Amino acid sequence: METADCVVIGAGIVGLAMARAMARKGREVLILESEDAFGTATSSRNSEVIHAGIFYTHGSLKERLCIEGRDKLYAFCDAYGITYKRTTKIVYAEDGQIDGLKALQKHAANSGVHMTWMTSADAKRIEPNLHCAAALHSPLTGILDSHAFMLALLGEAEEKGGAIAYNTPVIGGRGREDGVEIDTGGSSAMTLHARTVINCAGLGAQAIGRVIAGVKPGTVPPQHYAKGNYFYLSGKPPFTRLIYPLPGKASLGLHYTLDLAGQGRFGPDIQWVDKIDYHVDESREPLFAAEIRKYWPEMPDGVLRPGYAGIRPKIQGPGEPSKDFVIQMPEDTGVNGFVALYGIESPGLTSSLAIADYVADRLP
Repeated sequence: METADCVVIGAGIVGLAMARAMARKGREVLILESEDAFGTATSSRNSEVIHAGIFYTHGSLKERLCIEGRDKLYAFCDAYGITYKRTTKIVYAEDGQIDGLKALQKHAANSGVHMTWMTSADAKRIEPNLHCAAALHSPLTGILDSHAFMLALLGEAEEKGGAIAYNTPVIGGRGREDGVEIDTGGSSAMTLHARTVINCAGLGAQAIGRVIAGVKPGTVPPQHYAKGNYFYLSGKPPFTRLIYPLPGKASLGLHYTLDLAGQGRFGPDIQWVDKIDYHVDESREPLFAAEIRKYWPEMPDGVLRPGYAGIRPKIQGPGEPSKDFVIQMPEDTGVNGFVALYGIESPGLTSSLAIADYVADRLP
C-alpha cells in the first residue's frame, strides 16, 4: 500500500488553493485529479469575477470567506504578477425595485462593504447605455486571469514539495484510526493511505463522500446541477463596468461581464439539469435578449452568439433558498483525517484562498 501525508482530491481552484495552504504548513501534499489537466470543470467555466462580498447572508461562510478571500486574492495577484483589473460593478434596479436596492446597500454596509448610490442620471453619466431606475456602484469588484491564478497556486504547491497525479479518479475508500485509505482507478490504480484527505472535488464531491466507508450517515448533502449558459457579444462592448441586476434566489442574475481582452459577454442564466452537459442551448438566445434589453434597450438584433456553459455544484434545488458553503472537518464527517467541501459555487473563486486557510488552520 502506498502512503501519503496529505491528499487533496480535485485540482480545481479550491483544490489547488488547499494544496498550496497545506504545503505552506510543511505538509507533504499529493493532489489527485480525475482529468488530464487542472481546472477543467467549474474553475474554467465561470465569469472570472472577484466579488466584493455584497450579496451573502450575514454570519455565513460565504460572506466571511468572500470578503477575506477578496483581499487575499488581490494581494496574491499583486505578489505573483497575475493579470487582473478592478473593473468595478454596477448593480441596477428597475422601476419598482428601489426598495430592494436600498436594502442591498444597507445589507452590504453592515458587512463592511460600502457602495455608492446613483440615480438614473448618475448611472447614465458613467455608463451611457445603461437604462435603470437607480443603481449602486461597487468599487471593489474586479476580474482576473483564472488560469494564471491556478498555475501560480500549483507552482507554489509543487515548489514546496507537493505533487499532482492526473487521470487518477477516487473510486472508494475507508476510514481508519490513523487516517483514510483511498482507492484510485485509472491506468495506475492503487490503494493509498493518508493521514489527511481533503475532498475538494466540486461537482464530484458528493460521489466521493458517498464511497468513503465510515462517513457519518446523512452528512453528504444532496447535489443539484444548475447549468449556466453564456452568450458572447459581437461588436463594441456597450459598458466599461460589470452590470448586475438585483440577485434572485438561485443566482446573481443574468449579468454583463468583460474578459481581460475586452470581450463582452452575458450570463450565466440558470437551467436546472440532470447531468453534466456543457453544450450551450442556442434556443435560449431570445430569453437572454429579453433580459438584456431591460437595462440595454438599444441592443441591436443578432449580436448575441453562443459562448460557453458551466455547471454550479448546488446543494439546494429549484425553488429552495440559497445555502451556505458546507465545510466539514473530521469531527463532522466522522472519519479521522477526512475533510469534505460541498456546494462550493460562487463566490468560490473569490473565496478560494480564504477557504484553504480556514481548513488548514483547523488541521494539525
